[in-house]
Amino acid sequence: MLLAIDTSAGTSVAVVDRDGGVLSEVIETDTMRHAEVIGTLIDEALTASGVEVRALSGVVAGMGPGPFTGLRVGIAAAKAFAIGAGKPLVPVVSHDAVAYDWYAEGNSGPVVVVTDARRRERYWTAYSGADGFGLPVRLDGPGLAKPDELPHPDLPRLDAQIVPAGRLGMLAELRYANGLPMDADEALYLRSPDVTLSAGPKRVTA
Repeated sequence: MLLAIDTSAGTSVAVVDRDGGVLSEVIETDTMRHAEVIGTLIDEALTASGVEVRALSGVVAGMGPGPFTGLRVGIAAAKAFAIGAGKPLVPVVSHDAVAYDWYAEGNSGPVVVVTDARRRERYWTAYSGADGFGLPVRLDGPGLAKPDELPHPDLPRLDAQIVPAGRLGMLAELRYANGLPMDADEALYLRSPDVTLSAGPKRVTA
């Protein structure tokens, strides 16, 4: 069983089991309250699932793409929980969960997953379809572009307001069950944060 956390869009937390599926999933769509709600949602997901921390086999972290401030909240929470529980961290690209959800609902063929990057930009990842295990196959990306400059305009576009942690966790379960590699433990911010460190005190002139 896995605890899955994603804050690349809103905040989503789930507990999943390879055989039992999604045991619980809680979502906050507000994209400005990740830090305020993450602890509560983790507690609610675990309580609703009835799964004790010691029964978990790992913690899945959605690695983005996502805005710096929001994304790092989820990754930090996942890493802290994994360390505290003595469980391995399982990194997964967030857009893969959206694409996996789309294919699991019976869709097929190429698709471009798009999420809000703020600053009038969009994150995107193109997929060619699902493999023999039902897992999405990346064609291109993840990338960052202006809304009118998104690549692959000929492909169907899937705009996602939230990344479902339940699908994120089940995707990790399927990869593990079939001996497939996980993603790199590297956050996909794709651009510098809005806030930068000060270069030092400013010179004051009379």
